[in-house]
Amino acid sequence: MASTPPFTTTQTIKTQVGLLALCQALAMTTNTLLITTAALIGYALAPDKALATAPLALRQVATMAATIPVSLLMQRIGRRAGFLLGTLLGIVGAALGIYSLAIAYFWLFALAMTLLGLANSFVGYYRFAAADIADDAFRPQAISWVIAGGIIAAILGPWLATGSKDWFNSELYIGAFVAVLGLQIITSLLLLALQIPAIAPTQLQAIARPLATIIRQPRFLVATLGSTVSYGIMVFVMTATPLAMAAESHSFSQTASVIQWHVFGMFGPSFVTGWLIKRFGVLNIVLTGSVLTLGCMGLNLVGVSFWHFAIALLLLGLGWNFMYVGSTTLLTETYHPSEKAKVQAIHDFVVFSFVALTTFLSGRIFHRFDWDVLNQMSWPLVLATFGVVLWLQRLRTPRPLERS
Repeated sequence: MASTPPFTTTQTIKTQVGLLALCQALAMTTNTLLITTAALIGYALAPDKALATAPLALRQVATMAATIPVSLLMQRIGRRAGFLLGTLLGIVGAALGIYSLAIAYFWLFALAMTLLGLANSFVGYYRFAAADIADDAFRPQAISWVIAGGIIAAILGPWLATGSKDWFNSELYIGAFVAVLGLQIITSLLLLALQIPAIAPTQLQAIARPLATIIRQPRFLVATLGSTVSYGIMVFVMTATPLAMAAESHSFSQTASVIQWHVFGMFGPSFVTGWLIKRFGVLNIVLTGSVLTLGCMGLNLVGVSFWHFAIALLLLGLGWNFMYVGSTTLLTETYHPSEKAKVQAIHDFVVFSFVALTTFLSGRIFHRFDWDVLNQMSWPLVLATFGVVLWLQRLRTPRPLERS
């Protein structure tokens, strides 16, 4: 996508992208807090213990369902106003969560988690906002910098989850929701300093192509496939890993260590992924991510020692990073400014719908079958993605985006 940089200095661009990276870090810290505590809270409050994970499920469904409306809304009111609205929903959701825990009412807690899910639907667009701010040369790095915010979350989230547990001497983790409330307020203050210039009227007046025309582009299909498979398979394998390690009698501390390796693999490379894309090309980075992910499946199928799990989950994180950042960068080449809202919306809707499905299926497939079957189900999708990216690499020629 050819574009004109909205700012005149590189330093200003980097400052604004840095703000988005901080907002992403705080949002992902919120996610870590909720993932760590919500199932435990649900189990304590649920009238039927089978409903323990229902609040988390409702949060995921709310995020998925709001993806398209949120993108279209931000096209009308602007990125910053949309992001501020998201934090407002987060503040209301966190406050309602605190109240629901104070009165120990399960369904009110489920409503609070739903509101937090709606707030989370805005977060996925931080990386696209960074792409809007950056010029063509800096765009891959801007996207990867925002995703790198997960490094902070990996440290801050578990620390807050542990430290806040006893703030109110409660088994219902009220302190965690007080922390979430604080994170939402801090994010809203950071967003007040965010500057994302509106799209020029001449760009908005350009004739937008039908969505069907855009999604038939090979680049769009490959970008969406890469994002969807990388995110969905990552969640599919990661979610079942603690169950698999427990079944092999690994300790909780070993499991926590493996997850830490995985999180490092997911977000650590983001400081250089954008540079690697510029140096070696976006499709080569996606291909590399596919190979790394296949390596994870291979290790999982040949052994169940601590080191098999640790190295496999590290490879899974690295593969996700290369595939997801690369695919997001490729997606930005497929639309004009007047088309970005609907294209980004349909892309993220497909991605998070598949993530919701794989989250739902992961534990069930592990319990119904076993760890080997789960990994055997994973590698064909990754291998198919590798083949499709190779096809696009042979098809692709360096030419400007065609207009119709």
